[in-house]
Amino acid sequence: MASKLFNQNIVACIWDFDKTLIPSYMQAPLFRRYGVDEATFWAETNALAEHYQRRGTNISPEISYLNHLLTHVLAGSMAGLNNKILRQCGSEIQFYPGLPQFFEKSRSWVKTKSEYTKHDIVLEHYIVSTGLAEMVRGSAIAPYVDGIWACEFIESPLQPGFLRQKELGLDAAAEIAQIGMMIDNTTKTRAIFEINKGTNKNPAIEVNAKVTAEDRRIPIPHMIYIADGPSDVPSFSVVSKGGGKTYAVYNPANRAEFEQNDRLRHAGRIDHYGPADYTEGSATVNWLHLHIEKICDRIVADREIAMTSRVSRPPRHLSEPSTMGSATQAPSSSPQQSTFL
Repeated sequence: MASKLFNQNIVACIWDFDKTLIPSYMQAPLFRRYGVDEATFWAETNALAEHYQRRGTNISPEISYLNHLLTHVLAGSMAGLNNKILRQCGSEIQFYPGLPQFFEKSRSWVKTKSEYTKHDIVLEHYIVSTGLAEMVRGSAIAPYVDGIWACEFIESPLQPGFLRQKELGLDAAAEIAQIGMMIDNTTKTRAIFEINKGTNKNPAIEVNAKVTAEDRRIPIPHMIYIADGPSDVPSFSVVSKGGGKTYAVYNPANRAEFEQNDRLRHAGRIDHYGPADYTEGSATVNWLHLHIEKICDRIVADREIAMTSRVSRPPRHLSEPSTMGSATQAPSSSPQQSTFL
């Protein structure tokens, strides 16, 4: 009989980034570096789609900010911007209280119970963001995550005819020039299915390939999706409908964000919500701890049931019952009969 592709002994926390792990937008250090006014940048980005439509051109609002960054590079206001600089700017990102320590501490929860280690249960953290992958990779939280899905830029695009070249020149003054990967609030759901099927761990498995439930690396009921609001409704929906857990966070200093999460809860979009405070003993940490453990307990129970149902009892010796009223008893030296089950 063929073995399963994966053991399904993994619990996954899948995280949004901006306003979930950090108070605002990750691009702030980038704007500071180049002296670009952040408010103006976002106002222009939000107006791009309408202005292009007046010219008779339709553009995707989700791609607008990436294009506007490239326009700043071309215009010279962000001259020389490359992936190395993006990663350097990522090191300046400030996280909510308790991060990144929470990511490592939460892994240790799963290692504290012998029944979890007996079944090799582990916790993984993933970031799925509409932000910039290189900035996340340069941030303090990067060493504690198992995968990052976010937008990427290409430096020094390959020129026409590159397939005929034996050697490709290296441009020391590389700048970002094209969009390599774009993640928006809808394509985040693709990342969830990649984590679910294990395509990030085994490239031979395509995300659109048919994979049976028992062969998927991390079943959706083993997932918790954490984000900040309505833009993550598609991901909340996928995880919730698949049997996973959903949790929204808000900035404790922003009442509007609290009210927004409360509406999501009443609309049935999320299981629960709490402040973006990841320090030990906070309401958010307590909720996550509880439900990570519940998922672990379910994995243990499922494995114990599987073991009981699939493993037969070993052979054992059974004593032959005595016959009442028998005139003759077998001598004590006679061997007992054995029955094998």
